[in-house]
Amino acid sequence: MRLRSIALTAVTALAVSLGAGTATASPTAAAGPRAEAAKSPGDVVSSAPTSFHPLPGQPTNTKAWHVTYRSTTAKGTPNVVSGTVIVPQDGRKGPRPLVTYAVGTVGLGDQCAPSAGFPYGTTLEANLIQQLTLRGWAVAVTDYEGLGTPGEHTYTVGRAEGHAVLDAARAALRLPEAGLSKDAPVGIMGYSQGGQATSWAAELHDSYAPELNLKGTATGGVPADLLKTADYNNGGIGAGLVLMAAVGQDAAYPELGLERYLNDKGRFFINLMRERCVGVEAVAGLFKKISDVTVRNPLYEADWQRVLRSSDLGRHAPDRPVYLYHGVIDELIPYEVGTRLRADWCAKDATVQWKSLPLGEHVLGVITESIPAANWLADRFAGKPTSGNCRA
Repeated sequence: MRLRSIALTAVTALAVSLGAGTATASPTAAAGPRAEAAKSPGDVVSSAPTSFHPLPGQPTNTKAWHVTYRSTTAKGTPNVVSGTVIVPQDGRKGPRPLVTYAVGTVGLGDQCAPSAGFPYGTTLEANLIQQLTLRGWAVAVTDYEGLGTPGEHTYTVGRAEGHAVLDAARAALRLPEAGLSKDAPVGIMGYSQGGQATSWAAELHDSYAPELNLKGTATGGVPADLLKTADYNNGGIGAGLVLMAAVGQDAAYPELGLERYLNDKGRFFINLMRERCVGVEAVAGLFKKISDVTVRNPLYEADWQRVLRSSDLGRHAPDRPVYLYHGVIDELIPYEVGTRLRADWCAKDATVQWKSLPLGEHVLGVITESIPAANWLADRFAGKPTSGNCRA
């Protein structure tokens, strides 16, 4: 089972790394007055037509736009994030539901951004996103801060990711070309890094974007506790992800000074990861311990622990229902981290529909649960009530 898990992870990572395409023509030329007017989170800075293909050349009967939009860093300062808005061309009348979708780990290089792969059919989760467009739903997919835009990707920085997810929804609703109603029902969906981002979006909705007509959040494989997740992967198959997370945290909080903790080997791998997609990064970091690449473990330092703890989830109850799922034998995100998030949200009276996946490894979780999670969102869009199963 362990060998099979490693193989699945490696194959998936390799497939994602193939999504290193080149984005369509830069939308900055179309910015003009719109860029000057973009002063609030979610305002569209620029847009340009692009295309959405789950596989190379596969038709989808959709229109798509590459957008850049205003968002907010983890420190609360304005930034600009890129993403893609996808709308089915099915003649639907009336408000069309919108899902703001957060992808799992793709890498640190700009060429790894979901928007870079959509035109070429090389973005791995595009097949899962197509399941949503086939239901007639519009989809907004954030590239996250620093992935496809200037600056470094703030990988695993929860608050920045949550802002990017919510502001992608705002941008889609404000993009005239998309033709969406400002009151359209909104769902949030994501897994793994996307699960962290969507869970943060769920917690931030009431304070950061309360005007969004949010109906629910489907989120899985959530790294709700980064320190526990790092310990779990130290020296294991997810060791490369730990190094990537260190880069992401340092990008958001440069005062952490990652460089001073690295040895020569660490500098080599970090520089490699900054320019590559997750397939290369996962293989490069395979089974490495933090002690292999540092002169001193930054995770034991008070400032690093404080910053990592600031991305912990479960401190605030989502104000809309949540569908939360996690694989029992997840090889990358400890199952106990998922059950703890459920307990924390339930203790705060959130409406949580929890689902344990008995045979769920990390990769299988996103695939096998994609349809049930979307079905749950469909029920929320249809106005069906849910009380969750916190007391089950």
